[in-house]
Amino acid sequence: MRILHVVHQYPPDYVGGTELYTQTLADWQAAQGHHTAVFTPSPQPPADLALTQTHENGVQVYRLKLGPQSRTRVFWRTFGQKQVMAGFTAVLDQEQPDLIHIQHLMGLPAGLVDLIVRAGIPYVVTLHDYWYLCANAQLLTNYDQTICAGPDWWLNCARCALARAGHPQAVAAVPALAPLLALRQQKLQRVLKQAHAIITPSQFAAQLHDGNGRFPQKIHVVPHGIVLPPQLPGRTNTPNTFRIAYIGGLSWQKGVHVALEAFSRLPAPAEFWLAGDLEAEPVYSAELQTMATPGVSFLGKLDREAIWDLLAGVDVVVVPSLWYESFVFVISEAFAMGVPVIASDLGVLADRVRHDIDGLLVPAGDVNAWQHALARLQQNSALREHLREGIQPVRSFSNHAAEIQSIYQQIAPALP
Repeated sequence: MRILHVVHQYPPDYVGGTELYTQTLADWQAAQGHHTAVFTPSPQPPADLALTQTHENGVQVYRLKLGPQSRTRVFWRTFGQKQVMAGFTAVLDQEQPDLIHIQHLMGLPAGLVDLIVRAGIPYVVTLHDYWYLCANAQLLTNYDQTICAGPDWWLNCARCALARAGHPQAVAAVPALAPLLALRQQKLQRVLKQAHAIITPSQFAAQLHDGNGRFPQKIHVVPHGIVLPPQLPGRTNTPNTFRIAYIGGLSWQKGVHVALEAFSRLPAPAEFWLAGDLEAEPVYSAELQTMATPGVSFLGKLDREAIWDLLAGVDVVVVPSLWYESFVFVISEAFAMGVPVIASDLGVLADRVRHDIDGLLVPAGDVNAWQHALARLQQNSALREHLREGIQPVRSFSNHAAEIQSIYQQIAPALP
């Protein structure tokens, strides 16, 4: 089968969850004998040779040089971008794919699907976040940082756009912005409605999108799998030291400040290891460092091997998110190492962590509740052991990828 992935960003320029997932899936498919390609914008400045092609681990990667994308450009490119349309047309002509997998369209024209439909190529869409419902992709409002239930282009969406642009009080502009945001919603919903299948990693995300789009027959819930190292490291935790880890982005919506404040209130000494890029949001990172009490260590960005070693030495992993996460790979990684998880009782996290079985669920943003949950585990080694015993085997990436391939076969059963 000839497969073409479309994604807004790709390694090595960007190494977030969607980017690494797309790379891993494309590599797996190439290893299975499929002709696999990726089309992605590049942050490199435009040049005479705008569209480049490289062969990476068996995958043809096409990068279209567009230069850095500001938030404003990301928003406007949904409505159209000539260079992207032309570059994608060239890739379609060269690759002649049997199937296209849209991983993410952030900063890409929704009109790409018109080219796909016109060419008669079936396509699937994976919902890695909430981009098709929310211009923030997070369903978190810019004006008061509360969770949004879904698009209301006249009220929430216009207010969010103004707040994001730095004009939260400019309510007079709402009537002018509302039709534009409604048009955005219409274009992106059409992407989903024309798709042959929609893939999401959780039942929660499926229900949320179904409630806003009404296409339940197309949605396939396919939980992510993870790539395990050839040999997991052995546990190195010192029995007399209670150790907590946070691994992920250092941004407000991740709720790291909530976990830090809760940690500062623990009745006995402990250690809190935080792994994440301190440069991504330097203002917030500086605030976290100001909050740090004895026992807190900022480890910076870690490679995969270092993350496995970190997990081998902790008693619990915390996921204190304040927004609707889409999956959270670190939960799977923690479980693979036999480490319980404390997570916010919110959205998909409530599906992934089973309270008092393999972890604890805590109200999002409630510092007192987080302090109580941490203290409960710190003071009760029997509970920690009980939660470790409740952890089930994690899903492998190969198992996940095989299920994705079966969806492809349902769409194009005549293809090899």
